[in-house]
Amino acid sequence: MVVLGGCRLHTTPTDQPTITLRGEGSFQASQVFVQLAAVAEREGLSSPTIGLMPDALLRYRSEFPILERTTYLISNSLGAMPRGVEDALHHYTETWNTRGVRAWEEEWWRLAAQVGDEIGRLFNAPAGSVACLQNVTSCQATVASCFDFSGRRSKVVYSDLNFPSVMYFWEAQRRRGARLEMVPSDDTIHVNTQRLLDAIDEETLLVPISHVIFRSAFIQDVEAIVEKAHRVGAHVLLDSFQATGTIPFDVQKLNVDFCTGGVLKWLCGGPGTAYLYVRPDLAKTLEPTFTGWFGHENPFAFEIGPTHYSPTIYRFTQGTSNIPALTVARPGLKIIREVGIENIRQRSKCQTAMLMDMAMQRGWRVNTPMNPERRAGTVSIDMPNAQQVCAELLKRDILVDYRPKAGVRFSPHFYNTDEEISSAIAAVEEILSGMQVRA
Repeated sequence: MVVLGGCRLHTTPTDQPTITLRGEGSFQASQVFVQLAAVAEREGLSSPTIGLMPDALLRYRSEFPILERTTYLISNSLGAMPRGVEDALHHYTETWNTRGVRAWEEEWWRLAAQVGDEIGRLFNAPAGSVACLQNVTSCQATVASCFDFSGRRSKVVYSDLNFPSVMYFWEAQRRRGARLEMVPSDDTIHVNTQRLLDAIDEETLLVPISHVIFRSAFIQDVEAIVEKAHRVGAHVLLDSFQATGTIPFDVQKLNVDFCTGGVLKWLCGGPGTAYLYVRPDLAKTLEPTFTGWFGHENPFAFEIGPTHYSPTIYRFTQGTSNIPALTVARPGLKIIREVGIENIRQRSKCQTAMLMDMAMQRGWRVNTPMNPERRAGTVSIDMPNAQQVCAELLKRDILVDYRPKAGVRFSPHFYNTDEEISSAIAAVEEILSGMQVRA
C-alpha cells in the first residue's frame, strides 16, 4: 500500500513494476514519486513516503452498530451512535430507579461541569470554562444577554453564510437595540474575509462567526477575525459546531471570547447537549440576564430577589440540566479522544479529496473549497437533480443530506472506508443513469 501524507493509495500487484494511484492513473515505478509529489502539492499534504500502515481508525467501526447496515456519510448532521450509548442510558435509568432524588447529590448535579470539561479538552479549554446547555441558539442567547445594546457600541457583524438559526436569533436582537450588519459573500462557498474585517469597527460589539460554513465546509480565517475584533474592542463568538471533532483547534491560541457548538455531529454524542466556552478572564466580568436557579451562587438557598451569580461556569446556565443527553454524550466523546482529532483530520483530508476528484471527473459541480487547508469534513456535490438523488440514496441506506445552494452533502468520518465512498458515488451514477440525466 502507498501512503501519501496519511492517505491510503491502493497498489495493484502485477509482474510489472506498475503502481496505480486512485484517481491518478497507473504509472511505472520510476514515475510514481513524480506523481505522488504532484498530488501532494495539489492537496497540500506532507511529502510522499511508501510503507505499510494498518488503518487503525477502522477498528472502531464495530463501536457503531448502524455501520453494519448502512453507508453512513452524514456525520455533519448526526454522528453515528456509539454502542456504549445503550449502556449509558441503562445506567441513567438504573440510577433514577434505584437512587431516586439522591441521584442529584450523588451524580447528576456535577454532570454538566464534568461533560463540559470533557468537551473542553478537545480544544484545549481550561477546566471549568465550558458550560453545557441544550442547543447552540441557547448558547448564543446566553452570550447576548451579557451585553447592553443601547449605547454607541451596539453593532453585530456576521456573514450571510452563518447557520440560519444563529442568524434568526441575532436578527431578533434588533428589538433590543442591536444594529445588525450582514456581510454578503461572493458565492455560496467562501466567506469574503476582507469584507468581513472591513465591517468590524469601533462601534462593533459582537462578531458571531461560523468556524466552518455548514453548506460548503469552508474553514474561516478565525485568527484574522479575532485580531481585528479585539483591536477595535469587539468580542468574537465562534460557532464551532461543524469543526469540533474533525478539525484540531485551540481556543486559547485563537484567543476567542466565546466558543459554542454541540455534540450531535462529529462528536457522535446525540442531540440535547451543546457547549459554551467563555474565556476565563472575561467570564467573571459578565452577568447574563438569561439566567436561572442553576446560575445562582447558592441555588438551594432559594433566595428571593435579584440573583447572585455563581463564581463557576454555572453562571452561564439557566434551569435543570438535560441529564439523559449529558449521559449519552460521553461514549462518543471518549472515542473521539482515543482516536485523536489530528488523526481524524488527516483521514478527512484524504477522503474529501477523493470525493472531490470523483465528482469532478464526472462533471458534477463541487461547492466545497479546493484548498484542503480551508476545507473541513464535508463535500457538497451539486449533481443534476441533486435533491431527488439524495432521496434515492436514502432509500438505498446511503445516508447523506441535501441543502439548497450546496447540493448533496457527503461527510465521511474516521469510521468510513474508501470503499463506502466509491460505492456511494457509483450509486449516484446509477441513479442518474436511471433518470437518463447527463452531467
